[in-house]
Amino acid sequence: MNIPFTHHTIAFAPADPLGDGLGDEISIEQQEAERIDLREQFDPELASKWQEIVDDVEKDPSWFDFAKDE
Repeated sequence: MNIPFTHHTIAFAPADPLGDGLGDEISIEQQEAERIDLREQFDPELASKWQEIVDDVEKDPSWFDFAKDE
């Protein structure tokens, strides 16, 4: 008895995180007059001070950067 075997591969299409209509909802909200736009509140002086704070914290010997923990 000879049984032929064929090998099939299964592949799934990548998931689209906005495929359920979320992208459309985001687009609609971005067009609303009452939307929040953080770019209007951007303060370059605050951004500069924040970078000074981050630089100072990173000098602490007990500082640990969780983003680099792999």
